[in-house]
Amino acid sequence: MAKPDSSATEQLYSLIANEEDARACSDLPDSACQEVPRNFFLILVCNVLTKLGDLLVSPKTVLTWLLGAVGAPALVAWLVPIRESGSMVPQLAIGAWVRRKPVRKWFWSLGALGQAISVAAMAASVHFLEGYAAGYGIVAALVVFSLSRGFCSVAMKDVQGKCIPKGRRGRLSGLATTLGGTTTVALTILLFRDGGEPSLQFYTLLLVFAALLWLVAGVLFANIDEYTGETGGGGHALGQAIKSLGLLRDDAPFRQFVITRALLLCSALAAPYLVLLAQNSNESGWLLGSFLLASSLASSVSASVWGWMADRSSRQVMILGAVIASVLCLATGLITVAGGEDRLSAWAYPAAFFVLGIAHAGVRLGRKTYLVDMAGGNKRTDYTSVSNTLIGLLLLVIGGISALLSTVSVPVVILFLGGMGAVGAWSAYRLQEA
Repeated sequence: MAKPDSSATEQLYSLIANEEDARACSDLPDSACQEVPRNFFLILVCNVLTKLGDLLVSPKTVLTWLLGAVGAPALVAWLVPIRESGSMVPQLAIGAWVRRKPVRKWFWSLGALGQAISVAAMAASVHFLEGYAAGYGIVAALVVFSLSRGFCSVAMKDVQGKCIPKGRRGRLSGLATTLGGTTTVALTILLFRDGGEPSLQFYTLLLVFAALLWLVAGVLFANIDEYTGETGGGGHALGQAIKSLGLLRDDAPFRQFVITRALLLCSALAAPYLVLLAQNSNESGWLLGSFLLASSLASSVSASVWGWMADRSSRQVMILGAVIASVLCLATGLITVAGGEDRLSAWAYPAAFFVLGIAHAGVRLGRKTYLVDMAGGNKRTDYTSVSNTLIGLLLLVIGGISALLSTVSVPVVILFLGGMGAVGAWSAYRLQEA
Protein backbone atom coordinates (compact mmCIF):
# COMPACT_ATOMS: atom_id res chain seq x y z
CA MET A 1 0.00 0.00 0.00
CA ALA A 2 1.38 3.42 -0.96
CA LYS A 3 2.25 5.71 1.90
CA PRO A 4 0.33 9.00 2.17
CA ASP A 5 2.15 12.29 1.70
CA SER A 6 4.38 12.50 4.77
CA SER A 7 4.39 16.30 4.90
CA ALA A 8 0.60 16.56 4.98
CA THR A 9 0.36 13.71 7.49
CA GLU A 10 2.89 15.34 9.82
CA GLN A 11 1.17 18.74 9.59
CA LEU A 12 -2.22 17.27 10.47
CA TYR A 13 -0.69 15.22 13.27
CA SER A 14 1.09 18.28 14.69
CA LEU A 15 -2.26 20.09 14.88
CA ILE A 16 -3.89 17.19 16.74
CA ALA A 17 -0.88 16.56 18.99
CA ASN A 18 -0.41 20.32 19.61
CA GLU A 19 3.35 20.20 19.11
CA GLU A 20 5.67 21.91 16.62
CA ASP A 21 7.68 18.78 15.75
CA ALA A 22 5.28 16.04 14.70
CA ARG A 23 8.01 13.45 15.20
CA ALA A 24 8.88 14.53 18.74
CA CYS A 25 8.66 11.72 21.29
CA SER A 26 10.58 10.82 24.39
CA ASP A 27 9.90 7.16 25.13
CA LEU A 28 10.32 5.61 21.66
CA PRO A 29 13.44 4.78 19.60
CA ASP A 30 14.43 7.37 17.00
CA SER A 31 13.44 5.08 14.12
CA ALA A 32 9.96 4.65 15.60
CA CYS A 33 9.59 8.42 16.08
CA GLN A 34 9.96 8.93 12.34
CA GLU A 35 6.78 6.93 11.70
CA VAL A 36 4.60 8.24 14.54
CA PRO A 37 2.33 10.53 12.42
CA ARG A 38 1.58 7.84 9.82
CA ASN A 39 1.05 5.14 12.46
CA PHE A 40 -1.18 7.50 14.44
CA PHE A 41 -3.62 7.88 11.56
CA LEU A 42 -3.54 4.21 10.56
CA ILE A 43 -4.44 3.17 14.11
CA LEU A 44 -7.06 5.94 14.24
CA VAL A 45 -8.82 4.77 11.05
CA CYS A 46 -8.72 1.13 12.17
CA ASN A 47 -10.30 2.05 15.51
CA VAL A 48 -13.06 4.07 13.84
CA LEU A 49 -13.89 1.24 11.42
CA THR A 50 -14.11 -1.36 14.19
CA LYS A 51 -16.17 0.91 16.45
CA LEU A 52 -18.73 1.27 13.67
CA GLY A 53 -18.65 -2.49 13.15
CA ASP A 54 -19.28 -3.02 16.86
CA LEU A 55 -22.54 -1.05 16.59
CA LEU A 56 -23.71 -3.27 13.74
CA VAL A 57 -23.18 -6.47 15.74
CA SER A 58 -24.16 -5.17 19.19
CA PRO A 59 -25.46 -8.08 21.31
CA LYS A 60 -27.77 -5.70 23.20
CA THR A 61 -29.58 -4.49 20.07
CA VAL A 62 -28.95 -5.97 16.62
CA LEU A 63 -28.11 -9.58 17.57
CA THR A 64 -30.93 -9.72 20.13
CA TRP A 65 -33.39 -8.53 17.49
CA LEU A 66 -32.05 -11.05 15.00
CA LEU A 67 -32.46 -14.01 17.36
CA GLY A 68 -36.06 -13.00 18.00
CA ALA A 69 -36.71 -12.51 14.31
CA VAL A 70 -35.40 -15.95 13.30
CA GLY A 71 -37.37 -17.63 16.09
CA ALA A 72 -34.67 -18.39 18.68
CA PRO A 73 -35.36 -15.94 21.53
CA ALA A 74 -34.21 -18.36 24.26
CA LEU A 75 -30.59 -17.93 23.08
CA VAL A 76 -30.58 -14.18 23.79
CA ALA A 77 -29.31 -14.74 27.33
CA TRP A 78 -26.00 -16.08 25.96
CA LEU A 79 -25.13 -13.10 23.78
CA VAL A 80 -23.59 -10.61 26.22
CA PRO A 81 -21.60 -13.19 28.28
CA ILE A 82 -20.12 -14.73 25.14
CA ARG A 83 -19.43 -11.34 23.55
CA GLU A 84 -17.56 -9.96 26.58
CA SER A 85 -16.06 -12.92 28.43
CA GLY A 86 -15.27 -14.92 25.31
CA SER A 87 -12.76 -12.28 24.25
CA MET A 88 -11.21 -11.87 27.72
CA VAL A 89 -10.92 -15.27 29.41
CA PRO A 90 -8.46 -16.84 26.89
CA GLN A 91 -6.16 -13.82 26.92
CA LEU A 92 -3.64 -15.31 29.34
CA ALA A 93 -2.82 -17.97 26.76
CA ILE A 94 -3.11 -15.52 23.86
CA GLY A 95 -0.86 -13.02 25.62
CA ALA A 96 1.78 -15.68 26.31
CA TRP A 97 1.83 -16.49 22.58
CA VAL A 98 1.89 -12.87 21.46
CA ARG A 99 4.77 -11.93 23.80
CA ARG A 100 7.07 -14.43 22.06
CA LYS A 101 6.88 -12.47 18.78
CA PRO A 102 8.99 -9.33 18.18
CA VAL A 103 6.39 -7.80 15.80
CA ARG A 104 2.77 -8.08 16.93
CA LYS A 105 0.66 -6.13 14.46
CA TRP A 106 -0.07 -9.35 12.59
CA PHE A 107 -2.03 -10.68 15.57
CA TRP A 108 -4.38 -7.70 15.33
CA SER A 109 -4.84 -8.24 11.60
CA LEU A 110 -5.48 -11.94 12.24
CA GLY A 111 -8.09 -11.05 14.85
CA ALA A 112 -9.76 -8.59 12.48
CA LEU A 113 -9.91 -11.26 9.77
CA GLY A 114 -11.47 -13.70 12.24
CA GLN A 115 -14.11 -11.14 13.19
CA ALA A 116 -14.86 -10.43 9.54
CA ILE A 117 -15.35 -14.13 8.80
CA SER A 118 -17.53 -14.68 11.89
CA VAL A 119 -19.80 -11.70 11.12
CA ALA A 120 -20.16 -12.94 7.53
CA ALA A 121 -21.14 -16.33 8.99
CA MET A 122 -23.84 -14.60 11.07
CA ALA A 123 -25.23 -13.02 7.92
CA ALA A 124 -25.19 -16.41 6.17
CA SER A 125 -27.01 -18.04 9.11
CA VAL A 126 -29.77 -15.45 8.96
CA HIS A 127 -30.10 -15.69 5.18
CA PHE A 128 -29.92 -19.47 4.67
CA LEU A 129 -31.19 -20.98 7.96
CA GLU A 130 -34.35 -20.67 10.05
CA GLY A 131 -35.41 -21.06 13.68
CA TYR A 132 -32.93 -22.44 16.18
CA ALA A 133 -30.60 -23.60 13.41
CA ALA A 134 -30.08 -19.94 12.49
CA GLY A 135 -29.86 -19.01 16.18
CA TYR A 136 -27.17 -21.58 16.92
CA GLY A 137 -25.30 -20.42 13.82
CA ILE A 138 -25.29 -16.84 15.15
CA VAL A 139 -24.15 -17.92 18.63
CA ALA A 140 -21.40 -20.17 17.23
CA ALA A 141 -20.16 -17.33 15.02
CA LEU A 142 -20.20 -15.03 18.06
CA VAL A 143 -17.87 -17.44 19.89
CA VAL A 144 -15.36 -17.16 17.03
CA PHE A 145 -15.90 -13.40 16.95
CA SER A 146 -15.09 -13.07 20.67
CA LEU A 147 -12.00 -15.28 20.50
CA SER A 148 -10.73 -13.27 17.53
CA ARG A 149 -11.36 -10.08 19.46
CA GLY A 150 -9.04 -11.37 22.18
CA PHE A 151 -6.11 -11.25 19.74
CA CYS A 152 -6.97 -7.67 18.81
CA SER A 153 -7.25 -6.56 22.44
CA VAL A 154 -3.84 -7.90 23.45
CA ALA A 155 -2.06 -6.75 20.29
CA MET A 156 -3.57 -3.24 20.11
CA LYS A 157 -2.26 -2.06 23.47
CA ASP A 158 1.20 -3.40 22.75
CA VAL A 159 1.43 -1.98 19.22
CA GLN A 160 0.06 1.35 20.38
CA GLY A 161 2.60 1.44 23.22
CA LYS A 162 5.43 0.78 20.72
CA CYS A 163 4.25 3.18 17.99
CA ILE A 164 2.58 6.11 19.81
CA PRO A 165 4.50 8.15 22.44
CA LYS A 166 3.25 8.85 25.95
CA GLY A 167 1.05 11.90 26.17
CA ARG A 168 -0.59 11.12 22.81
CA ARG A 169 -2.21 7.73 23.47
CA GLY A 170 -5.24 9.03 25.32
CA ARG A 171 -5.72 11.64 22.60
CA LEU A 172 -5.68 8.90 19.95
CA SER A 173 -8.25 6.78 21.80
CA GLY A 174 -10.47 9.77 22.49
CA LEU A 175 -10.42 11.00 18.90
CA ALA A 176 -11.17 7.50 17.60
CA THR A 177 -14.14 7.17 19.94
CA THR A 178 -15.44 10.63 18.99
CA LEU A 179 -15.23 9.94 15.26
CA GLY A 180 -16.71 6.46 15.70
CA GLY A 181 -19.52 7.84 17.83
CA THR A 182 -20.34 10.55 15.29
CA THR A 183 -20.52 7.95 12.53
CA THR A 184 -22.79 5.70 14.58
CA VAL A 185 -25.11 8.65 15.28
CA ALA A 186 -25.61 9.06 11.54
CA LEU A 187 -26.18 5.33 11.13
CA THR A 188 -28.68 5.20 13.99
CA ILE A 189 -30.71 8.04 12.46
CA LEU A 190 -30.67 6.15 9.16
CA LEU A 191 -31.89 2.93 10.79
CA PHE A 192 -34.75 4.50 12.73
CA ARG A 193 -35.68 7.43 10.50
CA ASP A 194 -39.15 5.94 9.81
CA GLY A 195 -39.87 5.16 13.46
CA GLY A 196 -40.04 1.44 12.84
CA GLU A 197 -37.74 -1.56 12.64
CA PRO A 198 -35.89 -2.34 9.38
CA SER A 199 -36.48 -5.66 7.67
CA LEU A 200 -34.51 -8.83 8.35
CA GLN A 201 -32.88 -8.51 4.94
CA PHE A 202 -31.67 -5.01 5.78
CA TYR A 203 -30.05 -6.23 9.01
CA THR A 204 -28.40 -9.07 7.05
CA LEU A 205 -26.88 -6.55 4.64
CA LEU A 206 -25.66 -4.53 7.61
CA LEU A 207 -23.82 -7.61 8.90
CA VAL A 208 -22.15 -8.05 5.52
CA PHE A 209 -21.15 -4.38 5.62
CA ALA A 210 -19.73 -4.85 9.14
CA ALA A 211 -17.65 -7.82 7.93
CA LEU A 212 -16.16 -5.61 5.20
CA LEU A 213 -15.27 -2.96 7.79
CA TRP A 214 -13.18 -5.43 9.79
CA LEU A 215 -11.56 -6.77 6.62
CA VAL A 216 -10.45 -3.28 5.56
CA ALA A 217 -9.25 -2.50 9.09
CA GLY A 218 -7.11 -5.65 9.13
CA VAL A 219 -5.41 -4.69 5.86
CA LEU A 220 -4.72 -1.14 7.07
CA PHE A 221 -3.30 -2.30 10.40
CA ALA A 222 -0.88 -4.63 8.59
CA ASN A 223 0.67 -1.49 7.03
CA ILE A 224 1.73 -0.01 10.39
CA ASP A 225 5.52 0.40 10.75
CA GLU A 226 6.21 -1.44 14.01
CA TYR A 227 9.76 -1.87 15.28
CA THR A 228 10.81 -5.20 16.77
CA GLY A 229 10.37 -5.40 20.53
CA GLU A 230 11.17 -7.65 23.45
CA THR A 231 10.26 -11.33 23.34
CA GLY A 232 9.66 -13.75 26.17
CA GLY A 233 10.98 -17.25 26.68
CA GLY A 234 10.05 -20.17 24.49
CA GLY A 235 7.93 -21.94 27.05
CA HIS A 236 4.51 -23.39 26.37
CA ALA A 237 1.83 -20.73 26.12
CA LEU A 238 -0.32 -22.22 28.91
CA GLY A 239 2.67 -22.53 31.21
CA GLN A 240 3.61 -18.92 30.52
CA ALA A 241 0.01 -17.92 31.15
CA ILE A 242 -0.06 -19.58 34.56
CA LYS A 243 3.29 -18.03 35.40
CA SER A 244 1.91 -14.60 34.50
CA LEU A 245 -0.68 -14.90 37.26
CA GLY A 246 2.19 -14.34 39.68
CA LEU A 247 1.92 -10.66 38.79
CA LEU A 248 -1.13 -10.43 41.06
CA ARG A 249 0.93 -11.70 43.97
CA ASP A 250 4.17 -9.81 43.33
CA ASP A 251 3.07 -6.55 41.69
CA ALA A 252 1.04 -4.49 44.18
CA PRO A 253 0.24 -1.53 41.84
CA PHE A 254 -1.03 -3.91 39.16
CA ARG A 255 -3.10 -5.83 41.73
CA GLN A 256 -4.72 -2.58 42.86
CA PHE A 257 -5.47 -1.69 39.23
CA VAL A 258 -7.21 -5.04 38.62
CA ILE A 259 -9.33 -4.60 41.76
CA THR A 260 -10.26 -1.09 40.62
CA ARG A 261 -11.13 -2.23 37.11
CA ALA A 262 -13.36 -5.00 38.48
CA LEU A 263 -15.31 -2.53 40.62
CA LEU A 264 -15.67 -0.14 37.69
CA LEU A 265 -17.56 -2.78 35.69
CA CYS A 266 -20.64 -1.09 37.12
CA SER A 267 -20.62 1.53 34.36
CA ALA A 268 -20.95 -1.18 31.69
CA LEU A 269 -23.33 -3.56 33.49
CA ALA A 270 -25.87 -0.94 34.59
CA ALA A 271 -26.83 0.16 31.07
CA PRO A 272 -29.11 -2.80 30.15
CA TYR A 273 -31.14 -2.33 33.32
CA LEU A 274 -31.98 1.25 32.36
CA VAL A 275 -33.31 -0.19 29.09
CA LEU A 276 -35.40 -2.72 31.05
CA LEU A 277 -36.95 0.03 33.17
CA ALA A 278 -37.89 1.95 30.03
CA GLN A 279 -39.37 -1.15 28.39
CA ASN A 280 -41.69 -1.63 31.37
CA SER A 281 -43.30 1.73 30.62
CA ASN A 282 -45.04 0.48 27.44
CA GLU A 283 -44.05 3.62 25.55
CA SER A 284 -43.53 3.78 21.78
CA GLY A 285 -41.03 1.78 19.77
CA TRP A 286 -38.91 4.90 19.33
CA LEU A 287 -37.28 4.12 22.69
CA LEU A 288 -34.82 1.59 21.23
CA GLY A 289 -33.60 4.12 18.69
CA SER A 290 -33.27 6.75 21.41
CA PHE A 291 -31.03 4.45 23.46
CA LEU A 292 -28.80 3.78 20.44
CA LEU A 293 -28.65 7.50 19.72
CA ALA A 294 -27.86 8.28 23.37
CA SER A 295 -25.04 5.74 23.36
CA SER A 296 -23.52 7.13 20.17
CA LEU A 297 -23.82 10.76 21.26
CA ALA A 298 -22.28 10.03 24.66
CA SER A 299 -19.15 8.71 23.00
CA SER A 300 -18.88 11.42 20.37
CA VAL A 301 -19.32 14.39 22.72
CA SER A 302 -17.13 13.16 25.57
CA ALA A 303 -14.37 10.88 24.31
CA SER A 304 -11.97 13.54 23.03
CA VAL A 305 -12.34 15.49 26.29
CA TRP A 306 -11.67 12.32 28.28
CA GLY A 307 -8.68 11.61 26.03
CA TRP A 308 -7.07 14.99 26.68
CA MET A 309 -7.73 14.60 30.40
CA ALA A 310 -6.26 11.08 30.38
CA ASP A 311 -3.01 12.39 28.92
CA ARG A 312 -2.72 14.55 32.04
CA SER A 313 -3.95 11.95 34.54
CA SER A 314 -5.69 8.73 33.52
CA ARG A 315 -6.21 7.97 37.22
CA GLN A 316 -8.31 11.11 37.72
CA VAL A 317 -10.36 10.24 34.63
CA MET A 318 -11.21 6.85 36.17
CA ILE A 319 -12.18 8.51 39.46
CA LEU A 320 -14.45 11.09 37.82
CA GLY A 321 -16.11 8.53 35.53
CA ALA A 322 -16.75 6.21 38.48
CA VAL A 323 -18.26 9.01 40.58
CA ILE A 324 -20.64 10.04 37.78
CA ALA A 325 -21.75 6.43 37.17
CA SER A 326 -22.20 5.74 40.87
CA VAL A 327 -24.24 8.89 41.59
CA LEU A 328 -26.50 8.27 38.59
CA CYS A 329 -27.13 4.61 39.49
CA LEU A 330 -27.76 5.32 43.16
CA ALA A 331 -30.12 8.22 42.36
CA THR A 332 -32.06 6.20 39.77
CA GLY A 333 -32.26 3.17 42.03
CA LEU A 334 -33.44 5.16 45.07
CA ILE A 335 -36.08 7.07 43.10
CA THR A 336 -37.53 3.91 41.53
CA VAL A 337 -37.42 1.92 44.78
CA ALA A 338 -39.15 4.70 46.71
CA GLY A 339 -41.74 5.65 44.12
CA GLY A 340 -42.08 2.58 41.91
CA GLU A 341 -40.66 1.89 38.46
CA ASP A 342 -43.19 4.26 36.90
CA ARG A 343 -42.02 7.19 39.04
CA LEU A 344 -39.85 8.42 36.17
CA SER A 345 -41.00 9.01 32.62
CA ALA A 346 -39.81 6.40 30.13
CA TRP A 347 -37.97 9.15 28.29
CA ALA A 348 -35.93 9.95 31.40
CA TYR A 349 -34.11 6.64 31.01
CA PRO A 350 -32.47 7.45 27.65
CA ALA A 351 -31.26 10.68 29.26
CA ALA A 352 -29.81 8.68 32.16
CA PHE A 353 -28.37 6.23 29.62
CA PHE A 354 -26.65 9.18 27.92
CA VAL A 355 -25.02 10.36 31.16
CA LEU A 356 -24.01 6.81 32.04
CA GLY A 357 -22.49 6.48 28.55
CA ILE A 358 -20.35 9.55 29.20
CA ALA A 359 -19.21 8.10 32.52
CA HIS A 360 -18.46 4.71 30.95
CA ALA A 361 -16.44 6.34 28.16
CA GLY A 362 -14.30 8.03 30.82
CA VAL A 363 -13.86 4.86 32.87
CA ARG A 364 -12.99 2.80 29.79
CA LEU A 365 -10.59 5.30 28.24
CA GLY A 366 -8.99 6.10 31.58
CA ARG A 367 -8.23 2.50 32.51
CA LYS A 368 -6.95 1.69 28.99
CA THR A 369 -4.57 4.66 29.02
CA TYR A 370 -3.50 3.88 32.60
CA LEU A 371 -2.64 0.29 31.69
CA VAL A 372 -0.59 1.28 28.64
CA ASP A 373 1.29 3.98 30.59
CA MET A 374 2.04 1.93 33.71
CA ALA A 375 4.18 -0.70 31.94
CA GLY A 376 6.54 -1.20 29.04
CA GLY A 377 7.97 -4.06 27.02
CA ASN A 378 6.58 -7.52 27.77
CA LYS A 379 4.99 -6.26 31.00
CA ARG A 380 2.43 -4.35 28.94
CA THR A 381 1.34 -7.54 27.18
CA ASP A 382 1.29 -9.52 30.45
CA TYR A 383 -0.70 -6.80 32.24
CA THR A 384 -3.26 -6.74 29.43
CA SER A 385 -3.71 -10.52 29.18
CA VAL A 386 -3.84 -11.16 32.96
CA SER A 387 -6.26 -8.32 33.70
CA ASN A 388 -8.55 -9.11 30.76
CA THR A 389 -8.71 -12.81 31.66
CA LEU A 390 -9.63 -12.10 35.27
CA ILE A 391 -12.14 -9.40 34.32
CA GLY A 392 -13.74 -11.82 31.85
CA LEU A 393 -14.30 -14.33 34.65
CA LEU A 394 -15.54 -11.64 37.04
CA LEU A 395 -18.01 -10.45 34.41
CA LEU A 396 -19.69 -13.86 34.60
CA VAL A 397 -19.72 -13.77 38.42
CA ILE A 398 -21.06 -10.21 38.74
CA GLY A 399 -23.50 -10.89 35.91
CA GLY A 400 -24.80 -13.90 37.84
CA ILE A 401 -25.21 -11.82 41.01
CA SER A 402 -27.04 -9.15 39.03
CA ALA A 403 -29.31 -11.76 37.44
CA LEU A 404 -30.13 -13.11 40.90
CA LEU A 405 -30.88 -9.64 42.27
CA SER A 406 -33.06 -8.88 39.25
CA THR A 407 -35.49 -11.56 40.48
CA VAL A 408 -36.14 -9.17 43.38
CA SER A 409 -36.38 -6.02 41.26
CA VAL A 410 -34.44 -4.14 38.61
CA PRO A 411 -33.90 -1.05 40.85
CA VAL A 412 -32.16 -3.28 43.43
CA VAL A 413 -29.64 -4.32 40.76
CA ILE A 414 -29.02 -0.68 39.86
CA LEU A 415 -28.44 0.17 43.53
CA PHE A 416 -25.98 -2.73 43.84
CA LEU A 417 -24.03 -1.57 40.79
CA GLY A 418 -24.09 2.03 42.05
CA GLY A 419 -22.53 0.86 45.32
CA MET A 420 -19.85 -0.97 43.32
CA GLY A 421 -19.08 2.24 41.48
CA ALA A 422 -18.66 4.18 44.72
CA VAL A 423 -16.16 1.65 46.04
CA GLY A 424 -14.46 1.66 42.64
CA ALA A 425 -13.97 5.45 42.78
CA TRP A 426 -12.33 5.07 46.20
CA SER A 427 -10.11 2.26 44.86
CA ALA A 428 -9.07 4.39 41.87
CA TYR A 429 -8.19 7.22 44.27
CA ARG A 430 -5.72 4.85 45.96
CA LEU A 431 -3.92 4.11 42.68
CA GLN A 432 -0.54 5.69 41.97
CA GLU A 433 -0.26 8.14 39.09
CA ALA A 434 1.01 6.38 35.95
